Order: sequence, then C-alpha cells, then structure tokens
Amino acid sequence: MSTLLPVPSRISHLAAQTPQQREALRLRGLERLELLDTPPDPALDDIVQLCAEVCQVSAAAISIVRRDTVWFKASVGLQAADMPRSEAPCDETIRANDLFTIPNAAEDEQYAEHGIRIGARGFQFYAGAPLITADGSAVGCLCIYDDQPRDLDEVEANTLRTLAQNILTRFELSLRLRSNEREARTRQRVEAALTVERNFVSAVLDTVGALVVVFDTAGRVVRFNRICETISGYPVEEIVGHTLWDTLVPPSDRAEAIDSFARLREGSFPAEYEDRWLTRDKTSRLIQWTATALTDGHKDVAFIIATGIDVTMQREAEETLRESEARYRQLIEGSLGAVFTHDQRGMLLSINSYGAENLGYTVAEMLGRPLAGFLQEEDRSSFGIYLRHLVQTGEAQGTFDLCHRNGTPRILAFRNRLIESNTGERYALCFAVDITEKVRAEERLLRLTQQSNSILDSVGDGILGMDLDGACTVCNPAAAQILGYSEEEIATVVLGNNLHQLVHHHRADGRVYPEKDSPILQAAREHKAVRISSDVFWRADGTSFPVEYVACPITENGDVTGIVVAFTDTTERSALDRMKDEFVSTVSHELRTPLTSMRASLGLIASGALATRPDKQDQMLQIAIGNTDRLVNLVNDILELERIGSGKAELHYNSASADTLVKNAAELLAASAAKAGISFRFQLQPVLAWVDSERIVQTVTNLISNALKFTAAGGTITLSTRSVGSNETQIQVTDTGRGIPPEKLEHIFGRFQQVDASDSRTMGGTGLGLAICRSIVTQHGGRIWAESEVGKGSSFFINLPAKPSSNLR
Repeated sequence: MSTLLPVPSRISHLAAQTPQQREALRLRGLERLELLDTPPDPALDDIVQLCAEVCQVSAAAISIVRRDTVWFKASVGLQAADMPRSEAPCDETIRANDLFTIPNAAEDEQYAEHGIRIGARGFQFYAGAPLITADGSAVGCLCIYDDQPRDLDEVEANTLRTLAQNILTRFELSLRLRSNEREARTRQRVEAALTVERNFVSAVLDTVGALVVVFDTAGRVVRFNRICETISGYPVEEIVGHTLWDTLVPPSDRAEAIDSFARLREGSFPAEYEDRWLTRDKTSRLIQWTATALTDGHKDVAFIIATGIDVTMQREAEETLRESEARYRQLIEGSLGAVFTHDQRGMLLSINSYGAENLGYTVAEMLGRPLAGFLQEEDRSSFGIYLRHLVQTGEAQGTFDLCHRNGTPRILAFRNRLIESNTGERYALCFAVDITEKVRAEERLLRLTQQSNSILDSVGDGILGMDLDGACTVCNPAAAQILGYSEEEIATVVLGNNLHQLVHHHRADGRVYPEKDSPILQAAREHKAVRISSDVFWRADGTSFPVEYVACPITENGDVTGIVVAFTDTTERSALDRMKDEFVSTVSHELRTPLTSMRASLGLIASGALATRPDKQDQMLQIAIGNTDRLVNLVNDILELERIGSGKAELHYNSASADTLVKNAAELLAASAAKAGISFRFQLQPVLAWVDSERIVQTVTNLISNALKFTAAGGTITLSTRSVGSNETQIQVTDTGRGIPPEKLEHIFGRFQQVDASDSRTMGGTGLGLAICRSIVTQHGGRIWAESEVGKGSSFFINLPAKPSSNLR
C-alpha cells in the first residue's frame, strides 16, 4: 500500500488546471532545464550516494520523468538506465506533488506480484520526493529503493526533501552556467563580426570605383574614400571634419550646395543630385551623386551617405555628340515623323521640331528631360522595361502612349535602335509616327463591332447571315437556340456551311426545297428585302417549325455582298391564335344561348301575350332570371380565372385544419345535397395545411358542387383528408356518379370544358369551375387531378403544402 507522508500543506496554482494542462506545463519545465540526454554530473552522483547511505537503502536515483519513460539522471544500486513510466512509482510521486512511499510492495495492488521492477531486480520498498520547479511543476523525483519492506522515519523524510531541493538548485545553477557560456560565446562572435565588418567596410570604401562620402547632419565629412582623394587631389586628413562647400565646391556654387544638402537632410531618400568640385590643381569636375540616409534607433537621420561618379567626360562626350548631330538636323527637321535620341537612362538628347510640336512643346522645352515624363502616367512604370529590352537586344519597337501638353493622348508607333558613338557612349536613335487617328478609328470600328455583336446577342429573333455562295457567316445566340445548336456547334457546324442545307432544305410537307427557289436568294437577285410570313425552318434534330422571316441584301458600293435573314419562331403565336379563336367561339356561344332565351322570355312578357296567363308569365320571368344568373356566373368566373392567372389574386396564407375547411365547404352545400337526396360521408383526419383558407373552401365547394350535379338521388359523396408524407396534405372528393372517360380526365381542367357537350345545357355551369380550381391549387404550389371509372364514379384529389415552403426539409 502506498502512502503520502504528511508535510506542511502547500497551495499550488496548478490545482485549477486539467491533468493535460499540468502535464504540458511539466514537460515545458523539463525542456527549459535542459536535463535530457546530458552527460553525468559528479555532484549529482554524490547526492545520490549520500541519500542511499543516510537512508540505509540498497538503491537510490534521481529520476527524470519524461513523456513515456523515467530516465535515471544519477543512480546507485541500479543496473538499468531507465524504465517505462507506466511501471514506475515516480509517476505517482510527481502527481502527488509531495513525499510518496510504498512501505511494502507486496501489499500494493500494482506491485504485489513482482515488486517494483527495475531491470532484473525487484524492490519491496520505495520512497520519493518530487523535484518541483519554481512554477510548481514536478520534473522528476529523488527516490530510494530497498529489498525489504520498511517505514520511512522523519529524519529520512527530511533528508529526501532537503536533497531534492538541493538537486533542483543544482539543475537551475547548471542551466544558468550554460546560458552564461552561450551568451559569452555569442558576444565574442558578435564582436568579432563587428571587427570584420568594420575592416570590410573600410576595404570596400577604398577599393570601390565610385566616390563615397559620409556626412554628419551638419554637413561635415566623416568618411572620404580613396577614389575621392584621387579625383579631388586632397588627402582625407584635409577634408574630414569640414564641409565640402568650404573645401571643394567652387564659391559660385556654394549657396546651391548648401541648399541641396538641406533638402537632402529633410527630404526623402534616396535622392539624386549633381555638383561641381574644384580640385587641388584648379580643374573643374562634374560629380553625379545618389544619396541615402542612415537612421538611428529612433529613425532619425544620423548620417548621410552619398555615392557619386565623375561624369565630366560623359557630359563632354554628350556635348560632342550633340554637335555632330547638328550636321543632320536639316534632314531630320524635314521628316514627317518624330526623330529623336535619348541616352540609356531615357533622357532626351535631341528631337526634331515636328516631334516636339506634335506634343505641343518646343524643342528646347523637351531636351534634357526624361522621355518617361511625357508618357501617360499609367504607362511610366513600364518605361524601365523598354529601356532594359533596348539595352539587351539593341532594338525595340512598339508604341508610346504620350501626353500632349493640353492633356490629350497621342500614340506614336516607334522603332528604335541602340547606337554606339566614336567615344564609346551608347544612345538610342528613334523614329516614331503618330498613329493616334488610326488607333481612334480602329477603336471606333471595334466599338461599333462590339455594339453590333451586343445587339445581335440581345435580339430575341434569330439572325443569320450568308455570303453569295450560300455559306453561313453570322449566327446570333437566339438563332442557335431556336435551331437547336450549342455555342460550340455555331463555329463547327453552322458557320461556313451552306445555310439552305442547314435550315431550309425541305418544305412543310416534306418535299425537297430546291435552293434556287428559295425566297432568301431572291433578296440578292432583286436587291430588295423579301418578307415571308408563312414558311418552315428545320432544327438540328430534324424537326421543323413555322417561321416568319425577312431576308435583306447586304450591299457595299452598290454591290450585293451577302444576305441577312431575321426570323421568328411562330409556333407559340399560332397556338395563341388558336386559343383565342376557341375562347371567342366558346364565350360567344355561352353568351348567345342565355341572351336568346332571355330575349324570347322578356319579349313575350313585354308584348302582353301572357297578360291573361300569369302562371306562364311567371315561368318566363324565372327563365329570364335563371339565364341572367348564368351570365353573371360566367362573367364572374372569367374575371376570377384571369385575376388568378395574372397573379392579381393575393393569397393570405395561414396554418389551417384541412378537415375543418372540408366541413365548412360541405355545410355550404348541405341544403342542396339534402334536396337532391344525396348524403355526405366524412373520412377526415385532423391534418394541417399552409393555405389561404377562403380559396381552399372555394375550391372544395366547386368540387362538391360538381359531384352533386353528376350523382343520382340516393348516392353518396365521400370527403376525405389525410397526410401524404411529412410535407403534404391531401383532400379527396369522391362521388358515385357516371364517371369520366380516361381520355377526358385531363381535358376537363381546361376552360369551357365539359365531359359531354350537352352537360352545360342539362347540368348548367360555365365550364370554368375546374379551371379555377386548378389555378387556385397551382398558386398554392399544390397539385389537382382526377381518377375515375366509367359507371362507378369519380375521385378528385388536391395535394397542398402542410407547412411554409421555407420550412420544408
């Protein structure tokens, strides 16, 4: 049995952490101490030996608890170097965070069989003191083992605690010593590197081919390299500590030099400038400088470094070059293009009058300025690419997008060549032609083409173009869609192939249509548009469709160069015309019949012929009233149907009990059913529907009313409600009437449709009831259909959403 010896209580900040968090913190502490895989420490060996002797045990060890194993940093009486953490009592010691003992392993459940096994040896006694770091995590323990069971007395317990604390102090001291050694080595390396760096900088400054001068913020010279001494003729000792405008800059240029330095000190870097030096032998040298700043830790300017080159010879060569160019100026000035030269940095060396005036400048205003400065602002960043290409290949051609003085763009097509002068200097000889108007014309043409293409793409009619050989040259998306071709097939199947063979090869009756008889070619022969209102074109799948088309010749300078055909698929128009004719015919019949009857009845009454026969006169009035009601119902049904179809009939949805809606509809017709001797049978389940209650009652009432008309006395009408799946509710109206033939089941939902043409006379009604029912159900997102067996009756089904569509899953 293991025991935790009583010690003064300690409050650990780890108590609130999870075991995983404590273990992660412990492993980080172990890593910080740098204990793993380190060489033996004689001082630690001495502590282990002392611990074994004081406690009079056969073995002792400093155990470092790693992630999966326990490693013995120092040990006495043990042959193994480590052991699995799962088998080591050290794991319980670091978790206990205090002295932990196993007085008798035989009484401990984990170690009862073999004792505490370390290598081939089994111990019966164990005691360990945790090695706890300053942050409260235990990285290991000082532990003792013995072959016989025993108890740990107070002296031995205090010895373990004291030695454990000394071990941890030793760990921290070793870590601090190693850190100090590393810091010392790092400091030595940095100092050595700085020495090498200083020597290297001095060597570079004295061997580099450029002039290098370092100034402090007052303008005094701090460094003055060897090439500066060579060019100026002054030794460094006479320059350092003084300003250049007091030593080398000519008196006439000193004010400008002081201003330039002030701008450098206050401005952005890097910066470029030039100044002149008056050397010891009184010769003048032109120096071109590039300056940048060295900043301190606060990002304030501490020193200014300027690197320069002596451009005296270069400028003299440039001057010589300009003088030689004067011999050719007359020839260049007479050119109708821009002729100019620039150096390898892009600075304009010369330009003819035409080139300058074309941009709104004089020659003098452009010379010495960078060519990039005349480019459009968005193109200046690419000028460097042009210069590099010119230098690398010796030639360059393309266009410059220049900016006229008044802000208008000018486009110049150029072809430039790199030339080497007798002095070895290289410059670009450039010839450019203003193509602004040409480019603008091309852009206008492109815009017109794009506009034409956009128009073609947006037109709903099909548009086809063909040349005089009959090959298709144009096919807009609408034409491809109507003819059944994909976008990919336009290029591979349509364009370039004979248009007549593609769409006009046969007549409507299937006879071959000779190309010479096509009205489309007539437009080319007669130089006028041809309009055809009734013809057929053929689709890619071999089906035909009625079209109306116009063929117009395309003329150029009075000559016909092709034909454009604009066509419309008239299939839907023909169907609408037929529907309109049928509607007018039906409505006319439905209006004429009751009006004729009303006119006859009212005529008899108005003539006085029935004055002596009041019963007959009442009969005629009832006929007139009945037909008036029929007309009112017809007009109301037509208006209702059109209102629903146009979306003007707004629905007010709510969650309603479908069985209640069916009962309400039945109650409205209960009196009519009783009068006809027909009974209702209800098979209603309590289900909900997401509907406009008033509209659904209207629909069910129409269905029950139809059932009453076609059910004989003594018959039954069954009304049912049920759930269909989790998202739909079904209403069913079943009668025991004469039934509906199969071919009429879908037909009856059309406008002015009856199962039998005589039904409108014998049964009454407008033939619009079921059409209104379908419109209402469809507006709800539902479905209505009929099933019937002739002679046995019919069933009408309505499926409606059980809940809002946004909740359907």
